[in-house]
Amino acid sequence: MLLKIYPENPAPKHVRTIIQVLNDGGIVIFPTDTVYAMGCSLFKHKAVDNISQIKGIKKKKANFSIIINNLSMLSEYTKPFNNKIFRLIRKNLPGPFTFIFNANGKVPKLFQSKKKTIGIRIPNNNILNAIIEELGHPILTTSIHDEDEVLEYTTDPNLIYEKYKDRVNLVIDGGYGDNEPSTVVDCTSGEIEIIRQGKGILEE
Repeated sequence: MLLKIYPENPAPKHVRTIIQVLNDGGIVIFPTDTVYAMGCSLFKHKAVDNISQIKGIKKKKANFSIIINNLSMLSEYTKPFNNKIFRLIRKNLPGPFTFIFNANGKVPKLFQSKKKTIGIRIPNNNILNAIIEELGHPILTTSIHDEDEVLEYTTDPNLIYEKYKDRVNLVIDGGYGDNEPSTVVDCTSGEIEIIRQGKGILEE
């Protein structure tokens, strides 16, 4: 299914359609404030397995991130961090960043692994914000950005749909995406380290 949604004001009926797919264990491709991404409900383990297969990676070794829509949800999946980090994320989120934190015990259970870190995103995107608000918990996510593909593939939702329509349950057409991924910031040591410079310019 290809579902057109207007980012400025996502229709509640469309959001409910997406929630139904996620709650049924489906996989959704959606726009973010950077590139288009693929995701599922964090608690649907079979869907996580399916995404791993689509990406051609083992779940235990996958660097999936989770998308949340507020900072209070952050503490449910991360170990405590210092005030300096808190001020940094509060200043820069929502925005085009992936912050890497030390994961608490809840995360390894989700991935059935010894995973010690987790990437967290709060994109500046109304569609995702509405989805997570209604869903009530994070979406597991991975970018579909592929360096080997032509540029149009990552930005045009119609081309994305043509490629993935037989492998995912729903593709959201939220307009053309960006072709630059998020900036990745490692916060696991208590200090700030940019390990990939992307779209976001970090304000400290």
